[in-house]
Amino acid sequence: QVQLVESGGGLVQAGDSLRLSCTASGGIFWYAVGWFRQAPGKERDFVAGITWRSGSTDYADSVKARFTISRDIAKNTVYLQMDNMKPEDTAIYYCAARPYGLSQYTYWGQGTQVTVSS
Repeated sequence: QVQLVESGGGLVQAGDSLRLSCTASGGIFWYAVGWFRQAPGKERDFVAGITWRSGSTDYADSVKARFTISRDIAKNTVYLQMDNMKPEDTAIYYCAARPYGLSQYTYWGQGTQVTVSS
């Protein structure tokens, strides 16, 4: 059974840092793993993604130069390091995985709340 488990959310102040973790299990070969977020009353948006084999990364413009996505293949874990956080980063953050052969993120975690106070 495929499972994605996020951790690391919490309450921080503007300018602080936070690191989210997403550990994947289930024996599926991933093409990519990504982070998405959904603020209250808004749609879920892409934040950052990383291809599992090559480590190529992609970021939303709103987080470039502040967020860093990385992976630890041995631990089947993807991280999202968030620096210089802003109140507009407040959202539920979801980890998602895209298997080889599929064009969409198919598996999703339960989400972790991140709140940035001003």
